[in-house]
Amino acid sequence: MLLNTLAQLALLCAVSCSPLVTHETRRDVPPGFTSKGPAPESDSLTMQFGLAARDVSGLEEKLKAISTPGRPDFRKWLSKEEVKSYMQPSNETLDAFNSLASANGLTPTVLSPHGDWLSLTLRVGTANKLFGADYQIFTHESLPQPIIRTLSISLPTELAGHVEVVYPSTSFPIPPASSAQQQQQQLRYRRMLESSRTRIDKRKRASSNSSSSSCDPKGPYSPKCLQEMYGIPSTPATQQNNNSIMVTGYFNIYPNETDVQTFMEQFRPDITPNTTYDLVQIANATNDPPTAELKTLQLEADLDVEWTLGLATGVPVHFLSVGLPSENDTADGDGLASSLLKANFYLEGLDNPPSVVTTSYGPMERDFEEGMARKICNSYMGLGARGISLLFGSGDGGVRGSHDNSSIPGLCESHDFLTVFPASCPWVTAVGATSSFSPEVATNLTGGGFSYVFPRPWYQDSAAETFLKSLPSDFPGNFNKSGRAYPDVSIQGGNLDYTYNGTTGGMGGTSFSSPIFASVVALINDRLVAEGKPVLGFLNPWVYANADAFTDITKGHNSGFKCPTSSVAFNATDGWDPLTGVDSPIFDKLLTAAMDC
Repeated sequence: MLLNTLAQLALLCAVSCSPLVTHETRRDVPPGFTSKGPAPESDSLTMQFGLAARDVSGLEEKLKAISTPGRPDFRKWLSKEEVKSYMQPSNETLDAFNSLASANGLTPTVLSPHGDWLSLTLRVGTANKLFGADYQIFTHESLPQPIIRTLSISLPTELAGHVEVVYPSTSFPIPPASSAQQQQQQLRYRRMLESSRTRIDKRKRASSNSSSSSCDPKGPYSPKCLQEMYGIPSTPATQQNNNSIMVTGYFNIYPNETDVQTFMEQFRPDITPNTTYDLVQIANATNDPPTAELKTLQLEADLDVEWTLGLATGVPVHFLSVGLPSENDTADGDGLASSLLKANFYLEGLDNPPSVVTTSYGPMERDFEEGMARKICNSYMGLGARGISLLFGSGDGGVRGSHDNSSIPGLCESHDFLTVFPASCPWVTAVGATSSFSPEVATNLTGGGFSYVFPRPWYQDSAAETFLKSLPSDFPGNFNKSGRAYPDVSIQGGNLDYTYNGTTGGMGGTSFSSPIFASVVALINDRLVAEGKPVLGFLNPWVYANADAFTDITKGHNSGFKCPTSSVAFNATDGWDPLTGVDSPIFDKLLTAAMDC
């Protein structure tokens, strides 16, 4: 009896007696969230911990060496185990974490292939004492169920410097659009479909009687049009075993096979009729139809696959569907952060990963807790070092973040520019959107700016400085001039064909631009592999070193998807700018630059 009492006292002291260091704190609860009081101390809570990597700075230097043209190790991409040697936690970090867990009767679960993400399941009361937290129950009218969060969290001193992210803690989910907003979106999509249907039918009839250019100046543009515009080949790829594209999708969304087939039959009748994609499902993804709240994301999945299949002729396309967060996944409320991590874990564990990964999702950078954003970004660094080209759309809100934020009071009048993540991560290639041709111009919606979280990387120092010097001294926009600048490249995203819900229409957004540029990269990779050369991998240093392989776009203004063009924003100019990056590709010149390296 005495021994049991002493053991209980020892466990209590382990929980409550260790000095604490503040890890994260926030002043207020985000708008729309309401506290329902403390979470019951006896409730179970699963917490996830992002541990510090063994040598992330060493990996950064290595990636610089293997991705910069002219360096001796250029494109000598690393193996899975070589990347893990940099990204896995040190023995000291693991010992510190495991010792604390053991002292409190807890058993860690490893979540990631690198071993840098672990979870602990414990009582809420224990979590409050162990991490100096005050977990409460919060509700939001747009969330299907309450969530548990705290406004402050600390680490025992023995974990300081070893733990980079605690999840869930002070970061709150990005609520889905309200039912009214969803109805407005659906109405907008229906109107777009109706307005473009007649134009599509007229163009089809006209094209059947004409052998002229496939590009109707009024749009929408088809894959054949873009092949002509950029010189993209229509001949099938030959290296299917060593080169592929992966399209990522979240919240249990996946493409509609009938829509994809209809698109291919109409716009690529020259290729094999049964050309399709491979569906990969992880994190409890199912074949259940999307809920009403997520129905609009079905369009995203459709167009992403339609354009990769329709433009990257013969390149295998995989669609990675990440399931809805489960009831026991405490990171679920934060939605995309949790989903991005799961996708990264999947990619990190592959022995033969895809050579190109394209993602068209991008909420505002400020919606991510900074430690989480950095941890996810470092994961992209590791994937890039393995020779994977990671592409993200730069967002559809211009300098004002993602495209669904016009409901924020005063957003269009504000001079404070917002940024989009993961496009703002320096280890991915951010893709902006252009429209028209002869001349090609930047769209008003194309996301671009300067990160508030990530410093400017070496590969764009000269380009970004040149642009900044071109701004007038009284430029009214507020942004971080020393931050990572984006986008890096651009391509058509103003008015493109797509098929959704059985109807063909025309629409725009960087959601088109990212898979379109991914197709360009994959077709170049096909030629490289055929010649026994390594794939392009992490693109950015090579892209900035070969700006002459891109068409310079000098017209455009990125005020945002829903803001007047008179709103304060950036203007396109000579050279790199935060609308179009180093601009739009010229396929033959890019291929030559790739082969000459």
